[in-house]
Amino acid sequence: MGVALRDILADYKTPVTWESLPGIAAIDANNALYQFLTIIRQPDGTPLMDRQGRVTSHLSGILFRVSSFLEKGIRPIFVFDGKPAVLKQATVDERRKVRDEAGEKWREALERGDEEEAYKQARSSTRVDDTIIATSKELLTLMGVPVVQAPGEGEAQASYMVAKGDARYVVSQDYDTLLFGAPLLVRNLTVSGKRKIRGRQITVSPERIVLADTLAGLRLTREQLIEIGILVGTDFNPGIGGVGAKTGLKIVQKGEFAQKIREKLPDFDPTPVMEMFLHPLVTDDYTLPSGHADKEGIRRMLCDGYDFSPERVEKALEGFTAKAGQKTLEHWF
Repeated sequence: MGVALRDILADYKTPVTWESLPGIAAIDANNALYQFLTIIRQPDGTPLMDRQGRVTSHLSGILFRVSSFLEKGIRPIFVFDGKPAVLKQATVDERRKVRDEAGEKWREALERGDEEEAYKQARSSTRVDDTIIATSKELLTLMGVPVVQAPGEGEAQASYMVAKGDARYVVSQDYDTLLFGAPLLVRNLTVSGKRKIRGRQITVSPERIVLADTLAGLRLTREQLIEIGILVGTDFNPGIGGVGAKTGLKIVQKGEFAQKIREKLPDFDPTPVMEMFLHPLVTDDYTLPSGHADKEGIRRMLCDGYDFSPERVEKALEGFTAKAGQKTLEHWF
């Protein structure tokens, strides 16, 4: 997912403590839901489900992660994707194909009794569908957490809200956020903690990337950073085969972007992609209402509706109770 710029951004990622992150965070909602659905699974890859077979991994992720955010003074706004751009259709189709193939491989691995392979393929089959989005919005609303519907890309809208001053930083795993102009990107907030990666246990901690510092360090303008993304490939274009972030950086720093495009992709016009990042479809038609958690409504939805353990829900709800001296949720909006 996103644009592969990691190799040139490593020096500009700064580890941060949870204590340094209080404030309003614009969360790339679809990205967060994908992370919840990918990570919160049984050892054989089966997601959490209620007795009716409905997936609840995302609801569990929202409940406990938002509770944790609130305890740490982080006030989330969840920004949801709108309609995909026409330029993104090829990416959407390819991702659907990959998920479908992974789903088939998952079923085959389960039949063989290969739990490790099943878990791997199950993660790759993760999809965020309309039901996942609708139930997520329902729970967030009950929590009193603002929900913003973007007209286009959620990360573009979140970046705009931070640039506008309505939030302190964007929360996303994707580097596209920087191309959309997010002044401050914080990664790993929705996936922090101990994780099993390639058979070994690691600890994932929050990190931040400041766009201005990154551009200064790489001696680039934002337009040039987008050019690197175009060379590597974004959600809106396939890129040039064999060109990674480091090679793309060299090409752009030498002023050879246009020449390389003409040589390798003579029928491709990068202008619409550049415009997609510089002038994305965003809206000012949103409100950040003061809110408080409807604890009884949360209990009804999760315990009565989706078979959540009352004890676990009550524990999560403790995070919605402000400690002495802390601001309550409604004071942040």
